[in-house]
Amino acid sequence: MKRNEAQPESIPAVANDSSSVLKSSAMLSSKVTGFELSTLKRFLRNMGNPPFIIELWDGTEVGSAEWPAARIRFTDRAALYKLFFNPDLQFGELYVDNRLQVEGDLYKTIRVLCDALPDFTERGIMHRVLAYAYLLKRNTMDRAKDNIHHHYDIGNDFYRLWLDDQFVYTCAYFRQASMSLEQAQIAKLDHVCRKLQLQPGMQVVEAGCGWGALALHMARHYGVSVKAYNISKEQLAYARTRAANEGLTEQVEFIEGDYRQIQGEYDIFVSVGMLEHVGVKHYRELGETINRVLRPQGRGLIHTIGRNRPMPMNAWIERHIFPGAYPPSLGEMTAIFEPFRFSILDVENLRLHYAETLRHWLERFDQNTEQVRQMFDESFIRSWRMYLAGSRAAFDCGELQLFQVVFNRFNNPNIPATRDFLYTD
Repeated sequence: MKRNEAQPESIPAVANDSSSVLKSSAMLSSKVTGFELSTLKRFLRNMGNPPFIIELWDGTEVGSAEWPAARIRFTDRAALYKLFFNPDLQFGELYVDNRLQVEGDLYKTIRVLCDALPDFTERGIMHRVLAYAYLLKRNTMDRAKDNIHHHYDIGNDFYRLWLDDQFVYTCAYFRQASMSLEQAQIAKLDHVCRKLQLQPGMQVVEAGCGWGALALHMARHYGVSVKAYNISKEQLAYARTRAANEGLTEQVEFIEGDYRQIQGEYDIFVSVGMLEHVGVKHYRELGETINRVLRPQGRGLIHTIGRNRPMPMNAWIERHIFPGAYPPSLGEMTAIFEPFRFSILDVENLRLHYAETLRHWLERFDQNTEQVRQMFDESFIRSWRMYLAGSRAAFDCGELQLFQVVFNRFNNPNIPATRDFLYTD
């Protein structure tokens, strides 16, 4: 999936070996066995017989839905066995390799699967062991840099095709359903600023600033000064250029550094979309950083993708899209706050706002497929369509949540009596 190396559909490496070609063709055309049919039917029955038509490599069809949501086609026998072994990982792997083909709306297909798959705790022991294995990794500073580079440094031109015009790559806030993506992202920036009760002259530190939209918004509209930390070189370069063009370099400083490297003291700590990349094993380190830099009357906000209970990231997304990522439960997040006696002031769940954000992103991505194809190969296009469609489905069905948590020090008396300040213009 290298940039600027568009490739045609892959040709088997054995293409020059006639005996291998014949053997491969025989395998592809060989009849489905009774064992395979019964196993597939049992697999579908365990999912409540979702409304799909399954077409196998020899043309055999399984499924009796009168109005099927999709037709799922397996091009070879091994693809079916891979799906049986680990569906969370292999559905994405096989789709990207074009060995599992979806005829129909990919988002709707995954949405049905979200409801159909057994609860994580009810899946086989091997599946759970494989899913938890990656949690043994630690997001050291070096590994964190590698992980961020993998996702965010693939080119601003790519993200420009489907994000809003400020490159806000986090959940938007659709205060009115009719809002455009651009309007909803500005509403999200304001929603965060209101929750933090920003006042002119305050000093703010932002951990993981993306392309700089929030830092610049806080400075421009609320009169604060901001130090914004990030370890993505491409994002930092863009943010610094934008700050210079908008005359905000005196108020906003973009710093290349990990959250553990934050220096100074601040009235406000804010992190939007970074906690997913920290890892549970490092939550105390994050709490120590906040405790070290936040002033006695300070306040903070963490905005993160989360879960209703501890469970790992989807294996395919963690391997190919967000290496090292982990969406925490609220209980796991307390490891940031409890050791340092931070008080939780407010928790809001914006899950459906993220589903709507992803709907906009996926539509824009699909509208710009040809431009993406000029930058990357076909497997990259399928990977990102799978990621965007799968993420939208996960928020829609409640597999993923979006938490905004506001906190301050336990003895800070500056606690608002109501939430009126959030919604009064």
